[in-house]
Amino acid sequence: MLNPTRRSFLYGLTSSIGSVAFSAMLAESMGSRALAAETQNSQGTQTPGPHFPNAKAKHCIFLYMEGGPSHIDTFDPKPKLSELHLQEFQRSGNEQSAMSSGKRYYVQSPFGFRKAGESGADMCDRWEHLPKVADELCFYRGCQVESVNHPTANYHVNTGNRFGGDPSIGAWVSYGLGSENKDLPGFIVLPELAYPQGGAANWSNGFLPTALQGTPLRSKGSPILDIAPPEGVTRQHQRMNLDYLQRMNQLHAERHPEHEDLAARMANYELAFRMQMEVPETLSIEDESQATLDAYGVGVKPTDNFARRCLLARKLVEKGVRFVQVYASTWDSHDYIEKAHGALIPSVDRPIAALIADLRQRGLLDETLIVWMGEFGRTPDNGIRGGGKAYGRDHNPDAMSIWLAGGGCKAGHTIGATDEIGATAVENQRHVRDFHITLLKLLGLDDNKLTYYHAGRFKQLSQFGGKPIDELIA
Repeated sequence: MLNPTRRSFLYGLTSSIGSVAFSAMLAESMGSRALAAETQNSQGTQTPGPHFPNAKAKHCIFLYMEGGPSHIDTFDPKPKLSELHLQEFQRSGNEQSAMSSGKRYYVQSPFGFRKAGESGADMCDRWEHLPKVADELCFYRGCQVESVNHPTANYHVNTGNRFGGDPSIGAWVSYGLGSENKDLPGFIVLPELAYPQGGAANWSNGFLPTALQGTPLRSKGSPILDIAPPEGVTRQHQRMNLDYLQRMNQLHAERHPEHEDLAARMANYELAFRMQMEVPETLSIEDESQATLDAYGVGVKPTDNFARRCLLARKLVEKGVRFVQVYASTWDSHDYIEKAHGALIPSVDRPIAALIADLRQRGLLDETLIVWMGEFGRTPDNGIRGGGKAYGRDHNPDAMSIWLAGGGCKAGHTIGATDEIGATAVENQRHVRDFHITLLKLLGLDDNKLTYYHAGRFKQLSQFGGKPIDELIA
């Protein structure tokens, strides 16, 4: 660069012989393995992990039931509610002030329950296929969150921050581990046709490098717009154009080294070019056998939409994508919970059971952590009209059902418990930040070491630290 400024000179020191000497000093003090861990991932950012090299999970499929599924009507039966059904709900003084003044009534589950598998897992009778893989599941009933508002609760579960703007857990995992496939993003999101409440901030990179944000794929039509080049434009033309753009951007970056977003944008252009070759094959399910399509429920109602995305999630982790989040909405059943949950469960039941069985058959379940949860649970009561079948449940941050499968979790166990009416967790009660830390640990990452310097301090997913829930880890 001609006539370098003082700022550019100082920035240039980081790529000079001084940085080489500094790296050598680090190698001596940290050891070669720790230094080797800080290798570049496919998006051009540094990967601090793994911190636990013996961790089994290398990938995560996060099945997000947006809207807040009722634990009482899925995996946490409460016979006591049958005794109390439609009786007026008895509230403490704190509950009285926090809730509306209208009368509220206890609500029993409209579903029956059964024990599934050798582990005796509790499942409502609307789950027809999931019982076949019950012994692969680890249920957790002790998690609590802080918000009863959908957008803030979604942010809390997805980013650790109720107010949004922070990196999502998928971005943290991509930052920590990188992608195994340089031609695909490390974090891919498979939303419904409509985005969840809170929108794309649920899979944001926040203050982490831009390349780590989740890449959403469309549920209908072409998963990614403009994935194919325009008619008459060859790969050679594209390569020449990108090379020229790269040279122009590089000159600009040398003049303005403080603009970090430009480097991420340059990396994304290259990734998009590579994705044009990789994505069409990866996102196609035409090569799947009819038996596989039938197992997932592709092509039939009510499973087709979710089945296609579960099958795609399997293909993505098979290709090396670190974190895949699959959304299903909406479980916000304030009224007619029998009709609402009764329709939602069959739409996801068969695809989820097939996903677990498919990963197991392919030898991928041990290295793939599956998470099933929503943003909160539901209350044992509601402000119903005194009778009939119109009753549902309100939002409940104090009790919820979560389950894990694969990836080193303690399969065949139920950890934690809620009280006799399902109002609050009473055993192994832990904040969602501890659940986040546990997921990171299963993936080989230490929340206390997976940090990023921003706004004057080192930040982490848990916000303020915490402890893993070791009872969930095999």
